[in-house]
Amino acid sequence: MLLAADVGNTNVVFALFEGREIKARWRIATDPRRTGDEYAVWLLQLAKLQGFRREDIDQIIIGSVVPRAIHNLTVLAEKYFGITPLVAGQGETAYRFELDIEQPSSLGADRALNTLAAHEKYEGDLIVVDFGTATTFDAVDFNGAYKGGIIAPGINLSLDALVGNTAKLPRIAIEKPASESVIGRNTEDQMLIGVFWGYVALIEGLIERMKREIGRPARVVATGGLALLFNEHTDLFDAVDSDLTLEGLAILAEQVR
Repeated sequence: MLLAADVGNTNVVFALFEGREIKARWRIATDPRRTGDEYAVWLLQLAKLQGFRREDIDQIIIGSVVPRAIHNLTVLAEKYFGITPLVAGQGETAYRFELDIEQPSSLGADRALNTLAAHEKYEGDLIVVDFGTATTFDAVDFNGAYKGGIIAPGINLSLDALVGNTAKLPRIAIEKPASESVIGRNTEDQMLIGVFWGYVALIEGLIERMKREIGRPARVVATGGLALLFNEHTDLFDAVDSDLTLEGLAILAEQVR
């Protein structure tokens, strides 16, 4: 079985694959200081509770946008599983699609993995929207080449900035406003309207501009934690694929088996 670790700025998601099927997943807050030993105590316990043994795992791959986390995850793989892990984008797992941008080495592993998985799963030109700590918009052409994209503050990051830099605004949960009106009658409603519908307007506007620039029909694929929320209340996306980044890791690992 394959153990894949998707290291984001906020969380690390571990997934156990049998082929392309995810059999289990576990999530922990990203902390570059967390040691390989600490990962092992947590991960092996959870795996055991779900009936998996460390001997079941014969391949490990890491995709990380936090470079400092890679060392400790490598320690986890080598010390507790006896496996030298693959690292997405490095060595034999170098990306085999064109990175048609000015600084290919600067592209985050998550966006490269989304590109790989989206092209394999969906046809034609694509726009991949990933709702993470930042919200990214990536253009993938019909040949699978990565053509560039957009980085915007994530919705939680925007809310944190709003609450953290004002004296009286309260912390609110991100959800669709109860009323269809965009004129709020109290502070909490006004904040929720601004955050939710303001973010929908940002997504709509950027997708429309990207489609015009691409100049051909492009499918919009959404991934990340808040993709389902926005999909329930808008018609922005042609597909929602919550496991796109993890599937990219599985595809990359298959290429070197």
